[in-house]
Amino acid sequence: MTDTQMLDGLGRRIEYLRMSVTDRCDFRCVYCMAEDMTFLPRQQILTLEEQLRLARLFVSQGVGKIRLTGGEPVVRKGIVGLCEQIAALPGLRELVMTTNGSQLVSMAEPLARAGVKRLNISLDSLDKEKFHAITRTGQLHKVLDGIEAARAAGFERLKLNTVVMKGRNADEVPALVDYALQRGMDITFIEEMPLGDVGRSRSEAFCASDEVRGMIEQRYGLIDSAETSGGPARYARVEGHPESRIGFISPHSNNFCATCNRVRMTVEGRLLLCLGHENSIDLRALVRRYPESDEPVLRAISNALKHKPEKHEFDVNEVQLVRFMNATGG
Repeated sequence: MTDTQMLDGLGRRIEYLRMSVTDRCDFRCVYCMAEDMTFLPRQQILTLEEQLRLARLFVSQGVGKIRLTGGEPVVRKGIVGLCEQIAALPGLRELVMTTNGSQLVSMAEPLARAGVKRLNISLDSLDKEKFHAITRTGQLHKVLDGIEAARAAGFERLKLNTVVMKGRNADEVPALVDYALQRGMDITFIEEMPLGDVGRSRSEAFCASDEVRGMIEQRYGLIDSAETSGGPARYARVEGHPESRIGFISPHSNNFCATCNRVRMTVEGRLLLCLGHENSIDLRALVRRYPESDEPVLRAISNALKHKPEKHEFDVNEVQLVRFMNATGG
């Protein structure tokens, strides 16, 4: 385990890297991207070798957790091999992944064998029509079958992620909690983030975490927990269900920036210092300019972290950034 630490300009320790391996996805979720998307050409994205090199550099500087994201990470050719190589990096505590679940029937077991310890699986509805309306292309039965495949594959933990939107799926919060508890899984409810112009006002559908919690507490007793999975979620335990946790990610109503411990790397190699700002450096240019020398790359990362913003400035009434969530890394 390395004793090296990465600190930002405010003294926050950076120990979590969210690394996008593709901007492509087989879904077109309404909160993530536009219906008609143009994806990056191959020459603009990091090669698998470049992604492995950058993962190694971050781990060498004290990053203990890497989450692979997209787009949909499992559509990236060679993803299982990349997982094996990243999981084997000395000093890495855990490799985890966020997925839409559509490919897990065939991919869950290979990913678990490759060293992915935990999966976050997006599930925004248990109604097949609503699910298709939210994802635009997704088929609910494939995701539900994928969840069962993941449960059988031996991951250390599985968690469902639900972006809650009024008028679309907020009424399903109790049913989604029931589904998770019946399977001994965690579930996290997420406030929608204003990234990219998705053709509607985000405020129309905004549902605050406190509202979601109120819906759940009509059915279950919740006990606040100090547990953390290394990310921004606040957790509660459910009375009578000791194996499950309910999480809340609240970028609007309960800002978590003071304890931010993470940075994001997009598939084209932009190191984003904050989800809500465009501050970034071009790591792709650096690794291609210095193919055999790590020091200039590490120096650039260290210098960039000094300028990591104190907090994001999300406003549910405005599109904060032009880039979509699939380009940011989900």
